[in-house]
Amino acid sequence: MNVLLDIVLFSLLAGSSVFIGGVLSCFFDKFLKKGLLKKEILHTLVAFGAGIMLGAVCFVLIPEGIKSLSTISSILVFFLGTISFYFLDEYIKKKKTTASQLMAMLLDFIPESISLGAMFVLNHNIAILLAFFIFLQNLPESFNSYLELKEAKLSSKKALVILFLLSFIGVIFSLIGYIFLKDEVEITASIMIFSSAGILYLIFQDISPALRIKENSYPVLGVNLGFLLALVCHLSI
Repeated sequence: MNVLLDIVLFSLLAGSSVFIGGVLSCFFDKFLKKGLLKKEILHTLVAFGAGIMLGAVCFVLIPEGIKSLSTISSILVFFLGTISFYFLDEYIKKKKTTASQLMAMLLDFIPESISLGAMFVLNHNIAILLAFFIFLQNLPESFNSYLELKEAKLSSKKALVILFLLSFIGVIFSLIGYIFLKDEVEITASIMIFSSAGILYLIFQDISPALRIKENSYPVLGVNLGFLLALVCHLSI
């Protein structure tokens, strides 16, 4: 029972940043005028999220995933994840709809949430660390998603309602991961490596090329700051 309670609480915490990021973005959009400063802040936040995502891959998903899989299996699953996310990303780009913007944010959130639920059985401390990574990672992603929903002509209220509802998705998939995968160590490990491949693809295909600004490049430092925070979290357990 305590494990179930922990899964619900920490997955709620991880998912809450989807709505929190949207609310912050709403205030940001209303009170900061368009210009270089606004662009720099947005790019730095996205870069910070990229650093957190990279840290989650390096310190949690890959190290924990390869523990339960053979080298060949790890390579094959990683390759499959790379190819799958490539085709999903291409599909999303072709659609260019409001739903597509949300799908892009959920591509890494859903498999990470499934892994989170299963991880509470395997390693409680690592599961808490993963929940913290997901929380930090969702903030800049939902921040950007709110702005994209606004660009798609949705009202602020509708955009925030969508993000609020999506914040509970993590609980659902974490419970699915726990119920169905708590004894399936190899499947859990495969999901972690699969999602790692997808996250790396998204970082270097969609996020990194958009981070540089002609006038300066310091927003890119957000990647290093995010990764540094991930390193601090990893070393603290």
